Amino acid sequence: MLQACLNGARVPDGRAPIPVTPAEIADDAEACVRAGATDLHLHPKDPAGADSIESGLVAAALVAVRARCCRVPVGVTTGAWTASVSERLQQISSWTVLPDHVSVNFHEEGGEQIARRCLDRGIAVDAGIWSGTDGFGRLLASGLAGSCRYLLLEITDADVDDAVVSAERLIGLAAPLDRPLLLHGEERSAWPLLRLAANRGLAVRIGFEDSLLLADGSAASGNAELVTAAYREWRASRCR
Repeated sequence: MLQACLNGARVPDGRAPIPVTPAEIADDAEACVRAGATDLHLHPKDPAGADSIESGLVAAALVAVRARCCRVPVGVTTGAWTASVSERLQQISSWTVLPDHVSVNFHEEGGEQIARRCLDRGIAVDAGIWSGTDGFGRLLASGLAGSCRYLLLEITDADVDDAVVSAERLIGLAAPLDRPLLLHGEERSAWPLLRLAANRGLAVRIGFEDSLLLADGSAASGNAELVTAAYREWRASRCR
């Protein structure tokens, strides 16, 4: 799987063309799929560019994307920064258009509840396990690991060498669970960890959520350019 993570919690600040509106997200999603993305992850936004999982905003984003990318799974965030636990549970229950999958950060308060609510609604769950947190232990305690689509190993270490060490540790911890792994870094570690994931045969992701830059440090013109470069890295790893 090569997932395009289109916007994340970023808001437009002039550094990159972050997609915010449903039309912008759909345009970007289509370009990424044409570039080789096989899965999409997005953060629905309110008019100010802030993340929200309110039912109407989720529906608008999903309908727009599916009209352009009908055969590619589309997922959304359930991050704690979007609303309180009780509000997120209520919002998920009120969704009229369902994503194919969601990311749920298990170190966050209410992570297990959010995951169960989504699974009860027939939505696949990618279990977010952040480095430097107790997310892995909480996932094990919940008993939900076997129900997750992917274990999403999110490496947040700022130093690249530390990020690689953290990635190797989480890969080792996750291996006995026999679930597909999606590994990614952020900012400076995004490309080194993408290569590590590709070399290990793990699912990979790239997009403005993780990095605004290409591997050579130059600014990416858009998510599609990032996906094109990531696909090239993945293909090269398969040929080694």
